[in-house]
Amino acid sequence: MMKPQKFEAGRRDFLVRTAAVSGGLVLGVDLSGTVQAAAAAGTPAVAAGTPEVTHWVVIQPDDTVVIRVARSELGQGSFTGLAQLVAEELECDWSKVRPEYADVNDHIRRNRIFGSMSTGGSRGIRESQEYLRKAGASAREMLVAAAAQEWGVPAAECKAAKSVISHASGKRTTYGKMAAAASKLDVPKEPKLKDPKDWKLIGTSPARFDIADKTTGKQIYAADVRLPNLVHASIVQCPVFGGKVKNYDDSKVKGTRGVKAVVAGDDWVAVVADNWWRANQALKAVPVEWDVGESGNVTSESIMKFLRTGIDAKDVPVARKDGDAEAALGSAAKVIEAEYHAPYLNHATMEPQTATAIVTDDKVEVWVGTQNGESTIAAASEAAGIPLENVIVHKMHAGGGFGRRGPHQEYTKQAVAIAQKMPGTPVRLQWSREEDMRQGRYRPVALVKLRAGLDKDGNWNAWQVRQADQSIFITVRPADIKNGIDPVNVRSFQDNPYVVPNFTDEYAMRNPHVPPGFWRAVAHTHNPFFRECFIDELVQATGRDPVEFRRPLLKGKKDLGVLEAVVKAAAWDKPAPKGIHRGIAVVDSYGSFTAAVVEIAVTDGTVIEVKRVVVALDSGYVVHPDAVVAQMQGGVIWGLSSAMHEEITIKDGRVVQSNFSDYRVLRLAETPKIEAVLVPTGGFWGGVGEPPIGAVIPALGNAIFAATGKRVRSLPFKNHGFSYKT
Repeated sequence: MMKPQKFEAGRRDFLVRTAAVSGGLVLGVDLSGTVQAAAAAGTPAVAAGTPEVTHWVVIQPDDTVVIRVARSELGQGSFTGLAQLVAEELECDWSKVRPEYADVNDHIRRNRIFGSMSTGGSRGIRESQEYLRKAGASAREMLVAAAAQEWGVPAAECKAAKSVISHASGKRTTYGKMAAAASKLDVPKEPKLKDPKDWKLIGTSPARFDIADKTTGKQIYAADVRLPNLVHASIVQCPVFGGKVKNYDDSKVKGTRGVKAVVAGDDWVAVVADNWWRANQALKAVPVEWDVGESGNVTSESIMKFLRTGIDAKDVPVARKDGDAEAALGSAAKVIEAEYHAPYLNHATMEPQTATAIVTDDKVEVWVGTQNGESTIAAASEAAGIPLENVIVHKMHAGGGFGRRGPHQEYTKQAVAIAQKMPGTPVRLQWSREEDMRQGRYRPVALVKLRAGLDKDGNWNAWQVRQADQSIFITVRPADIKNGIDPVNVRSFQDNPYVVPNFTDEYAMRNPHVPPGFWRAVAHTHNPFFRECFIDELVQATGRDPVEFRRPLLKGKKDLGVLEAVVKAAAWDKPAPKGIHRGIAVVDSYGSFTAAVVEIAVTDGTVIEVKRVVVALDSGYVVHPDAVVAQMQGGVIWGLSSAMHEEITIKDGRVVQSNFSDYRVLRLAETPKIEAVLVPTGGFWGGVGEPPIGAVIPALGNAIFAATGKRVRSLPFKNHGFSYKT
């Protein structure tokens, strides 16, 4: 990630150049795109020509503080939480704060001035907090310095609070009055940040900026974009990944009502019409012959056999080795062995993949709900064959992301490619629900073999893990594959916190033809299920309590802190009510620590009612407690949904599932009481959007064992005869 100083140098150079040309403080940045995009998204826009204090902060004469947000708002509250970080140090009047998306084109033209525009991996707060707080502190110091200069007093004698600067002499002025003068000052390289004990805004829960429009239906998503002369496109892609278009016949739809064009790429065919329904209906009438390539016979069963070659291989890369697990297993009093498996999963966003594009002579504009503005601008640039500087991206709030709208921007490329065939005409491409289900970038399949050795006293002294699964990084960040190991896939094993003297984690990469993608929490969904349920198998073998077994193994770790917190909140040390069965798990991920207790009742041996979930989280600091609790609740729902229902299967090389009718997600009636317990210990910044998922799934698996005596070693649980009570 770029250092803030680099941003400031780029901005300063930019201002010097533009000032030299214009003779004054004129930004020289065409903000028309920003204004248009903001208007479309229903967010406030900065009037063209308003001077910046820093590139993150623009203060208008009426004291309105516009804070630019480089990350994406996906419902996690980034528009509010990230703005809080800036506003805390800025000492501005929060009621005057308005967020807006940082302009992607501006970002590129100014040497990537906003740092990372990627939203994923629960990184928004934890990887932005330092430079955003510095952005706020810098702006505050510049405003104070400007006032001090005007008054002819030392800046140290001035104070700033709620957008007002004051001096002991009684002089007072506002941020709005000082903004223009402040924007001409040098940006401090090392502004002084507040001590956390002095925070007034961080740690509070002001009303979120995104909620009102979402709850009243005013929010404009990418699918809602409407522009003058807009036409609509529906697309069908080769059902077998890696296949191509062999032939198609558009004679039946050409000239029919509303149809404007039929366009094809290497592996897709699209129909453009005056509305999306006509485009989609016409598309269904176009015969397409596919060359499915070599993967037309692949099935879920053949993929499982492929993974097993990794489990059975003689030599595979080693991700971590402590002591000598093989020797310790050979001398163990008891050896426990098991295999676990997890299937492909789809993101299944409520808003299907959608992008609108206009292509003119040397310029492209796109409107996209994206998790990474830089990936979008790069995709549009590549598709159009024009420089990044000539692409304008209008970031829209996304109707769900969960990792689907990050590095994979094929829908953006397709929209641009179609629009190229209709220069000057805005083309809105929307995938059908079925296309969205069958052309995903799926959470990879995984198979793992676990062996553990217990000594005569039941102490866990040997652990051997062999993972065989599909790599995501090999498709998007191959340089991060070191010694054959994908660092994402070995999470929860390579970095497991349990103190076992002899431990080995081996990793065998096996990559089927199904495209993988970053799914919410990725390997921290299935690896914790494998790990924490297997540990409960050791608990069963020793006859101990699950908490008592884990406590000494986590001594001195923050994992133990959240375990104790959830034990207390759930009253684990007391007998469960009659008919209630409990499971527990602890996981650290994305810089945070979580533990969960799931309580269930079971009827007829298979119908599960999840009565209560208690989940504890230590993320170090908490910026917006209400948003964090919402993220924890969302994570619990996400985990319960995937654990019971969700599965993508493969037949004849293609995805079997087509819609929410055969790709079930959790329903309201299946959602339990969720108790979120925040136990921030300070001193670090952890993620919050994904960590709870990893603890809930194994806690449910362990609760099912406690209730039924059946150890379930593969997901989803529906495949073992279980269902939720509805």
